[in-house]
Amino acid sequence: MLKLTVKYAERIDKYIANNSEITRNDIQTLIDEGAVFVNGVKINKNKYIVKENDEIEVIKLLDKQTSVESQNIPLDIIYECDDYLIINKPSGMVVHPAPGHHENTLVNALMYHFKNNLSNVNGLLRLGIVHRIDKDTSGLLLVAKNNKAHNYFASLLKQHEIKRTYYAICDNKIPNKILHLDLPIGRDSKNRQKFAVTEQNSKNAYTIVEVLKYLEINGKDKTLVKCNLKTGRTHQIRVHLNYIKHPVYGDPIYNKTVDDFNQRLHAKEMEFIDLHGNKMHFEAPLPQIMEQEIQLEKTNN
Repeated sequence: MLKLTVKYAERIDKYIANNSEITRNDIQTLIDEGAVFVNGVKINKNKYIVKENDEIEVIKLLDKQTSVESQNIPLDIIYECDDYLIINKPSGMVVHPAPGHHENTLVNALMYHFKNNLSNVNGLLRLGIVHRIDKDTSGLLLVAKNNKAHNYFASLLKQHEIKRTYYAICDNKIPNKILHLDLPIGRDSKNRQKFAVTEQNSKNAYTIVEVLKYLEINGKDKTLVKCNLKTGRTHQIRVHLNYIKHPVYGDPIYNKTVDDFNQRLHAKEMEFIDLHGNKMHFEAPLPQIMEQEIQLEKTNN
């Protein structure tokens, strides 16, 4: 299911395509299947013009495959209960199957280890997946084992009630100890694979950046930062740090590749109130390569 609050007037197929990962062809199919609503009214034409503050609801998503292959891929499970899992995802693993990535994803691994004991709210290709982190971002990911848990955590995410803390190594020395980056993010008009700080077709994005340590890697100044997300936009931390001229070290899209590990960005902590009212806090250790680089402290801190 997808819900969008319209920010500007546009054809509905173009608006959804520009503000989600659904293609215009798939939107047409979903409209034909009666799965697209505006303000509670079913939409029958892709040329329908949405207006500011309209509420779009897509009540289902299309599966591009009829099944997902289960693969015996080891999982680093931080915590497990009847309702959900907390996974420490390695850098380099795609979260769910997509064009060009049908195997070796987290969902392939989940299918092997948990079979049908996963939520299906987001369709067959995203079994259990409540939220995502980028392929080359490591760290904590929440997986729902049933639809009740999935809907509960999706509601928490929408209300920004799941606290997520990331650690990153970024280029150069950030002089300010704390930065409040309240900068809207939308797709880069020049490159559809990238996002950018922009006022056009954007969503509000808020990141708090705290400097933890100054480093020197291969003779270059770096900064270890802690980032708290107040929103959850695609590539949010990477885009915000790039915008202030401190891109994430090793980021292959917003900076430059330095090795096979790629970006030094790790989802280290997660905190929320679970379905039973308990306050839960989880942490995942930093990847070894980041731990080693963090030891390279500048002597003139």
